Amino acid sequence: MIDRDAVRDNARYLRRVRPIDPEEIAEYIEDGAHPGVVKRILREEAYDLGLLEREDGTFIPVDDEPVSPPRWTPTELPEGYAFALEDRLVAEFGANWHDGESGDELREAIRRLKRDYYHQNDVEYDRIAALGYAIYHLADYYAAIGYVLDDLAGNGQLDRRLRVLDVGAGVGGPALGLHDYLPSDALVEYVAVEPSAAADVLADLLEETGRNFRTTIRRETAESFFGLEGNGADGMEGTDEPNAVSDPFDLVVFGNVLSELSDPIAVVEAALEAMARDGSVIAIAPADRNTAIGLREIERAVTTPKRKRGDAEGDAPSATVYSPTLRLWPDASPSDRGWSFDVRPDLAVPPFQRRLDEVAARGPTDEPGEFVNVDVQFAYSILRTDGTRRVDIRANEDRHMRMAETDDHVTDRVNLLAVKLSHDLSEGGNPIYRIGDGSQSVDHYAVCTRETSLNRALSETGYGAVLAIENALVLWNDDEGAYNLVVDDEAVVDRLSPAP
Repeated sequence: MIDRDAVRDNARYLRRVRPIDPEEIAEYIEDGAHPGVVKRILREEAYDLGLLEREDGTFIPVDDEPVSPPRWTPTELPEGYAFALEDRLVAEFGANWHDGESGDELREAIRRLKRDYYHQNDVEYDRIAALGYAIYHLADYYAAIGYVLDDLAGNGQLDRRLRVLDVGAGVGGPALGLHDYLPSDALVEYVAVEPSAAADVLADLLEETGRNFRTTIRRETAESFFGLEGNGADGMEGTDEPNAVSDPFDLVVFGNVLSELSDPIAVVEAALEAMARDGSVIAIAPADRNTAIGLREIERAVTTPKRKRGDAEGDAPSATVYSPTLRLWPDASPSDRGWSFDVRPDLAVPPFQRRLDEVAARGPTDEPGEFVNVDVQFAYSILRTDGTRRVDIRANEDRHMRMAETDDHVTDRVNLLAVKLSHDLSEGGNPIYRIGDGSQSVDHYAVCTRETSLNRALSETGYGAVLAIENALVLWNDDEGAYNLVVDDEAVVDRLSPAP
């Protein structure tokens, strides 16, 4: 049997000198070793040793520099992933998968998924449902994860060497987006937790990832994985790994899964405990009212000081919000409804969506596009336990109004700090944007009734930007049950931080 420790020790020495060649290490092993066996061991130990495998079969150290934002602006789902999904559909149903009985089954699966989400019913992913989900959602979740990662990369908080846990990985949209977001010299140990038939589609799509994106699929529930119920995994695919919870994760991703868990707060708290000290939990949800508000409820539950949840007096919060819904007042927590989501440019229609939609039976008043989904709209939250925030700006009692106290200032002109938490919601009237400062108990909107060069930052900044708003007029909107901060030609808006 080959001496694994000897391989590791030689690799540690050579990594400081030159690229590591398995054939060279084989010569150093007592009693000799086959270069192929050495290469296999180096691949298995690559993450712990911090080694990237090159195309020529040698290994080099991964760069210590954090990832820089790659100007993530996808216009379509990459062709390779689209072909891989279509190959799966052809293997399941034949070349005319989109037509006939199989096409009808897939369209009905998509309709059923939409209904279940709308009515907040439990969703079950059998083989047909998983493929329908992939057709409808692979592209938009691929795009969304990159925009969220910008929040971390923009602050140097995304390393090139990452251990990633993808809880409820589904068919792989976030996984593929993460893979393409990272530079080619990143080293990733990726663990997917997915108990449903979606894991079969995920396994196919992960075949399209690079050699340094090392993947494992754990076919078990999130609760089982974190030890909240049951006794271990139902099955496993990928490389041989130690217990996935034994080593901390740099990223824990929840992509459109929290609304499907019976106790999402307990699962997120377990994820926070499984994180590295400087790690991040990324939670993404659809932009619709129920799931987006549900995400904020979970966010608030796990960031409320423990003493407010019945624990000992004086305990610190278990987590803090890194972005986007920053708490600008350190002693405050929001209690408004929290419906907040980002909007990014639409994608091109994937060919598999177009094929399924074009042959759908329609009545005389039915419009095409029922099975096309290219909108990139999503709610998200990034949580950390080290107190790091995307923007380290805090409000000041002497200079700023708290949104918790807005009722005392109706018809006054006020100064405040605010996070921009929506795109323009006006549908053609005066531009209107949801805002918050982390203390609000009622919805707040900034309404621009007259744009000037001094307040243009309100419209020019994107989702998540921190703004200083001066001399805004406070009004109560009885129809919406909300406060309007009127930004007119007497108001000034400055951007204190850009959106990511």
